Amino acid sequence: GIMSARSWVANEGGKHLVLMLWLGTNTWLFLKTFLLYSTGQQYHYLYKMLGLGLCISRASASVLNLNCSLVLLPMCRSLLTFVRGTHMVSSRKTRRLLDKSKTFHVACGFAICIFSVVHVSAHLVNVINFSVSYSDDFPALNLARYRGEVRHKYMYIFPGVTGVLLVLILFLMFTSSSYCVRVSNYEIFWYTHNLFIVFYIILMVHMVGGALKYQTNIEAHPPGCVGTNHSSTEQHGDELEQGEDEERTCREQAHFQPHYPQTWLWVSGPLCLYCAERFYRYIRSYDPVTIVTVIRHPCNVIELRMLKKNFKARPGQYIVLNCPGVSSFENHPFTLTTCPTENKKTFGIHLRVVGDWTERFTQLLLPEPRIDLEILPMVRQRRYPNDGWTGFRLQRLYFVWVCRELQSFYWFAELLCAVHQKLWQENRPDYFNLKLFVSQTDNLQSMSDEKYRPLTSRLLVGRPRWKLLFDEIGRTNKHKRVGVFCCGPKGISRTLHRLCNSARSSGTTFEFNKESFS
Repeated sequence: GIMSARSWVANEGGKHLVLMLWLGTNTWLFLKTFLLYSTGQQYHYLYKMLGLGLCISRASASVLNLNCSLVLLPMCRSLLTFVRGTHMVSSRKTRRLLDKSKTFHVACGFAICIFSVVHVSAHLVNVINFSVSYSDDFPALNLARYRGEVRHKYMYIFPGVTGVLLVLILFLMFTSSSYCVRVSNYEIFWYTHNLFIVFYIILMVHMVGGALKYQTNIEAHPPGCVGTNHSSTEQHGDELEQGEDEERTCREQAHFQPHYPQTWLWVSGPLCLYCAERFYRYIRSYDPVTIVTVIRHPCNVIELRMLKKNFKARPGQYIVLNCPGVSSFENHPFTLTTCPTENKKTFGIHLRVVGDWTERFTQLLLPEPRIDLEILPMVRQRRYPNDGWTGFRLQRLYFVWVCRELQSFYWFAELLCAVHQKLWQENRPDYFNLKLFVSQTDNLQSMSDEKYRPLTSRLLVGRPRWKLLFDEIGRTNKHKRVGVFCCGPKGISRTLHRLCNSARSSGTTFEFNKESFS
């Protein structure tokens, strides 16, 4: 359908603005550094020797420094969660942007890989040019001992070796981050990604050795000046007037020195912040969780009721479970399906047995459920401001649940019926609009139990006709904002996302939100 500009801005505007700012900053930094090394007087002689290889290697290094610092920030999850819940972040758009932190982390990772290739390629050209363009006039600039020498000085070996190590670590991290590796063997992903600590240590000492030098005495030795002791210095006698000639006379020989390593200035702050974050998460997850109840539901679903000292939560929060008995390194997020209250201190999750981790975890739980079984959850609370939310109070709730099998509805059947009954008693029957769809028609039976009658009357066979559903909601909510919250497979998510951006005659704006475990 036709895209609505208003809906597109509501759903896509924020992330595209951040993307453009990020791309713009990378482009500006690349061009600024490129021009500095190509036109800067202090790099005049080095540029004559190395050419574009110098400019591209240094420009790509600047972009790498920027992204190596930015890539750590989205992984400071506790900090982002705290910021998300403060009064400073009151807009829904900003909170949705914070939920996209993992996407930004991946984007920075791709940029690091791409510009690493550019950086290495440019330095390979530089190595050749150091040999081919050997300078007799400025020996301090040379790395080769004589013209045509392929080998270079010892001081260039250190940046070279560290560079190879950085590329190797980056290659391992990049390949193990692929979806197939993470699904088939998460521990490979975990081990290689934690090599980032070694990566940053090597990165901060990579420039030690000073292969590239800049001129320190530009005033006493203007680049290209005329001197009696230089045989091949640029000659501009015919092009310059006598006064200019006098100004461009060499008063002393050119002096060069290597740059002080600056990478640590870029990455040390985010690195310390991330290390503090990891330490905080470790301390916070140190208290074990006691599994109080294990309930088996239809369709391979297990419900866990747990207890943790001083644990508070709100609906919509998720926790990350780590079970050392299954894997010390795998951490899996689950949305809380029951939260602790004043009268009831336990909290619960539903997990479906669909992979090796959930299978092994279930095997530990079900043979003989143990009250003393300990897991180490890292609780991430999706905080919201405590007040100022009266303007966002729900006027109507549409709950659409699509399942393949009828038995899946029994997971939350009692809860849905209880909500329905409560709203009828409060004389608000139109507030909760419930639609259940069962897509598999084989051996279809009805929910015959009397207590599930509210669900039976709202049970439909087949798949939802999403466009008709959106049009119906749009007609009953003209010129209003409707929040769409999706928790499901990618196919449904893409369909809903597209429909949220579509234009409709009702003037309703649909704001798309997807469950995000950042």
